[in-house]
Amino acid sequence: MEPANPRPNVLGRAALPGVRESVPLARRQVRRWLGTDHPAADDVVLAVSELVTNAITHAGCGRDDFIALTLVEDDGAIYVEVNDPGALHGAPVVREEPDAENGRGLLIIRELAEEWGTHASGPGLGRTVWCSIRFAPPLVSPARHEARAAP
Repeated sequence: MEPANPRPNVLGRAALPGVRESVPLARRQVRRWLGTDHPAADDVVLAVSELVTNAITHAGCGRDDFIALTLVEDDGAIYVEVNDPGALHGAPVVREEPDAENGRGLLIIRELAEEWGTHASGPGLGRTVWCSIRFAPPLVSPARHEARAAP
């Protein structure tokens, strides 16, 4: 049996300037895309806030750079993708100091998200940091369930 909607539902895409003022703009946009009653709204808004802040702070963004924000709903989860120009040095790192005054964005993402990760888009094309936030049990078709139950 096929799910009613086999394709992910793109809730929205936005290009945000690489400036601090884009963080509250991103939060407002996500609330518009999800609505106020969505069960994952608060967690997704927090995740977006952290990822956009990290992109601006750590990717060397300036007024002429853009950050791409994409929100997708699929199989009981919201997937957040933030693409930035990419830092000249190193990959994003989870800072293991929970009492630090700043630099805890990916620590928060790790705690909020079911999964998260990064991937480089290629030389000069930036990097994407993504996460998934589950708000409902995944849909499991009877065929998938049987295949998992088999030894």
